[in-house]
Amino acid sequence: MESLVKQTVATILAFGCGASAFAGTISFSEAPIPHTDAEKRAILTSPQAVVDGVTVNLGYNLILRSGQTGALDPNGFRFGQLYDIHGQPLFAEDGSPYISNDNDFSSLLHGSDGKLYMVSHFESRPGAMYLTELAQDPNNGHLTALRTRPLDFSSLKGGWVHCAGSVTPWGTHLGSEEYEPDAKQWRDGTISDYNAAMAAYFDATPAEAGAVMNPYNYGWPIEVRVDNFDSVRVEKHYAMGRIALELGYVMPDGKTVYLSDDGTNVGLYRFVASRPGDLSAGALWVAQWNQKDARGSGLAKLNWVYLGWTTNDEVRDWIERYRFADIFDEAKPVAAVKGAKPSCPEGFTSINAGHDDGSHQCLRLRDINQDGNINWMDENIASRLETRRWAAMQGGTTEFRKMEGITYDPDRNRLYLAMSEVDRGMLDYSRAGRAQGTYDKYDLGGPNHIRLSQANVCGAVYGLHLDGNFTAVDMFQVVAGKPLTMDYGASAESPDYDGVNKCDLNGIANPDNITYMPGYDTLLIGEDTGAGHQNDMIWAYNLTSGQLTRIQTTPYGSETTSPYFYPNINGFAYLMSVVQHPYGESDSDKLEEPGQLMGYTGYFVFPAMNK
Repeated sequence: MESLVKQTVATILAFGCGASAFAGTISFSEAPIPHTDAEKRAILTSPQAVVDGVTVNLGYNLILRSGQTGALDPNGFRFGQLYDIHGQPLFAEDGSPYISNDNDFSSLLHGSDGKLYMVSHFESRPGAMYLTELAQDPNNGHLTALRTRPLDFSSLKGGWVHCAGSVTPWGTHLGSEEYEPDAKQWRDGTISDYNAAMAAYFDATPAEAGAVMNPYNYGWPIEVRVDNFDSVRVEKHYAMGRIALELGYVMPDGKTVYLSDDGTNVGLYRFVASRPGDLSAGALWVAQWNQKDARGSGLAKLNWVYLGWTTNDEVRDWIERYRFADIFDEAKPVAAVKGAKPSCPEGFTSINAGHDDGSHQCLRLRDINQDGNINWMDENIASRLETRRWAAMQGGTTEFRKMEGITYDPDRNRLYLAMSEVDRGMLDYSRAGRAQGTYDKYDLGGPNHIRLSQANVCGAVYGLHLDGNFTAVDMFQVVAGKPLTMDYGASAESPDYDGVNKCDLNGIANPDNITYMPGYDTLLIGEDTGAGHQNDMIWAYNLTSGQLTRIQTTPYGSETTSPYFYPNINGFAYLMSVVQHPYGESDSDKLEEPGQLMGYTGYFVFPAMNK
């Protein structure tokens, strides 16, 4: 395994140097903007792409919709059906089987048996991951679902809100658990309905969530290794930290992993494994934003704050032994005198780190092991069970708003990071539609590292240059959406505003999952937007010319998830594309019949593109 990773590093670093980096060319014809009701209910795509001078007919190819079964197993499991810890099906309020329409990241993997498989996320509580065996047509690359089944998470106390993901350099699936439950709610007896929904996994009611759930079981990276259809290994990597994980993305060295944290007042993390290809032990860092320019989406140098080294086994033990009240003492902020901001009592650290949609908290680390002094072990426990809070206490930046997808560009040795909104903690005591200095909720507490001059609720994609050790050294804007209304960050109401789409239809809105096409100078950007664009879109962005081309639109109320590019699988390239929860995020009044709610898991197919 280690020699394979080293070979991959050498190949990619060599490929990223010199004029031959962009050996291939690709251009897309434009997918139409949906205008009619019929178009807004459909999946529209680019009719064609020109790949290395050859015209390729495109279209959206379906593998499965939620609720369907495999072609060779029509009486088998229904894709996306949810089960409890005993393997019994869950039921909706009307008594029907609970089938999730929240299809999300779906990877394409070769099993140890040489067959092609798909591992699929369902972004629910309880969550689900499904394994699907695929057949690949050798003539045209089309994929067919043969059979599908849910993966068993019972030994891990279930899965939670499986959002985006990636494929590791060694060919495993690296999944996520987003919006980790706030353990402070268990201490205070204030468990939210969102968190309490997980009680169903334990055959319990939401009112019993405090007794049956341990919040520290959720919020982790998950690695899935496929041997064959009947043998799959699922492991949560506790050493990597617990956050509202959008996804983890492994660098070509097989050790460095970037972890994005989704929500309000969140951070960016870097994990470095002790051994290539083994994520069970390693060190964790959080980024510190050192602002150089407040204009646009900002410009910053990055420092990295060390959060300690540990192993999966150590953290697994801590999950069972410790609770929020064991880790932190909490005090009420000291009331502000006139003209000043509230502060914390002596000995407590002032933070604003992601919970309760932005809140000032005063925390102090306890002597967790009760050995008479606070030492590195206490700090490590806090760093993994309460990663974001501890990162903020150590001086990391927890002010980002809606941090989403990550991808790697080997041609430039650069990361791309989607920020679905540039707002709230990223401003200077403000938020969209408010004047600077007039709104303190998201900057009250903590260092206020990010102080951008203007909101952009249409979002942006950032670039991050990497050094020779794959450590990010800066953040800068690559492409941003264009707001059309003042509440979305425009300086005045735009004459282009149509009363429906608050972001320009010729640009991105709320970028979410992203993927790069190596050797083809093209970044693919998927959206998760509500009022920004009525119909979410996927874009191709040429990084040299700056040209944006719309390549897919989705039905009312959908989210585009899982755009992920595979340059060569048995002679064909694939762009995965999942359409999540149609009519579920907006425009529910447009729903005509229940079948329209089913999510889509599908793809585009191209000739092999491993230039």
